[in-house]
Amino acid sequence: MMTKKQFHTVRLGSIDVLRGFDLFCLTFFQPVLMAVSRAADLPFFRAITPQFEHVVWEGFVFWDMIMPLFMFMAGASMPYAFAKYTGRDGRHKLYRRILRRVLLLWVLGMICQGNLLGLNPQKIYLFSNTLQAIAIGYLISALLFLHFRVRWQILISALLLLTYWALLTFVQAGSFGGGNFTPDYNLAEYIDRVVLGRFRDGVTVTNTGLDFGNYRYTWILSSLNFGVTVMTGVFAGQIMKGNLPKMQKAQWLVITGIAMVVAGLLWGLQMPVIKKIWTSSMTLYSSGICFLLMALSYYLVDIRNGGKYLNWLKIYGMNSIAAYMLYSVINFGSVSRSLFHGTEQYLGGFYPALITLSNVSFIFLILWIMYRRKIFLKV
Repeated sequence: MMTKKQFHTVRLGSIDVLRGFDLFCLTFFQPVLMAVSRAADLPFFRAITPQFEHVVWEGFVFWDMIMPLFMFMAGASMPYAFAKYTGRDGRHKLYRRILRRVLLLWVLGMICQGNLLGLNPQKIYLFSNTLQAIAIGYLISALLFLHFRVRWQILISALLLLTYWALLTFVQAGSFGGGNFTPDYNLAEYIDRVVLGRFRDGVTVTNTGLDFGNYRYTWILSSLNFGVTVMTGVFAGQIMKGNLPKMQKAQWLVITGIAMVVAGLLWGLQMPVIKKIWTSSMTLYSSGICFLLMALSYYLVDIRNGGKYLNWLKIYGMNSIAAYMLYSVINFGSVSRSLFHGTEQYLGGFYPALITLSNVSFIFLILWIMYRRKIFLKV
């Protein structure tokens, strides 16, 4: 279960800052931006808001980076988190920690999006959330990191990418697959329908069977590339934890990032960049951007000592699971509307934007209090 404890170990500041940036965008900036945009309806907002809405299918915008970056950061911290577990006893404790983390992330994911708190067995969804994608990616990456040298980690990660590509490109099941990358007829969609069935998010049980609606995110086959996304974070963590001078580490992060972005774009000519099914091209492309963001954060925080200007992001970054759960599960709308009810007559269309700002500010306040008291929720 999640624990409450004082935080005493040394951490790499750039990792917490970048993770904090990711959660700040998710739980504060984007909701407020979209609410203000709807109220103002100005050309400026119409120009930038498409970057803060997921693409329908093919393509990639800023908002599509939030989930890959969250997963990448789970991997980046792994070389540091695992370093204190040495010897046989330490290794056994580490295995227990890995298993506990995977199970807790899975349950928390079901709470966030799997309708677990609805207490209705007919509407529970098993695999439908970012936390569960992190859980399966974390498990794959932990096993690779603990049992293989870096060269084999890279080779196996490449093999996972190629396996997913080959399955979607060459395997056909009826009208599904065989190189079909459309929303309704890709192989990953077919596997999810067969394996998850009624327990898939978005499904409706009808008199004639299962209606899968318009939900087109896939999870079962995509887990291969979830593992790769987290593993690319592990590679970044190993670079930063290595013995090279700091500037050389930053340079390697940049070089790797550029190479992966280019490789992803080139691969995208055959296998499109599609986040909803986590294609191999999207995995490389998004991980490349993550490397570049990690390089920027590492340079600003750990090389240029700019942490004093960015440390506020640690309020989100050092309690990322708490931030995600607060945003996903708890609605502060009733409190906000009670506080600002009298302003609706004056604000008009901007009243919903004020309520949104109030809601996310409550989350920030809770996280700030936890940060000040050095309370960090871990799984």
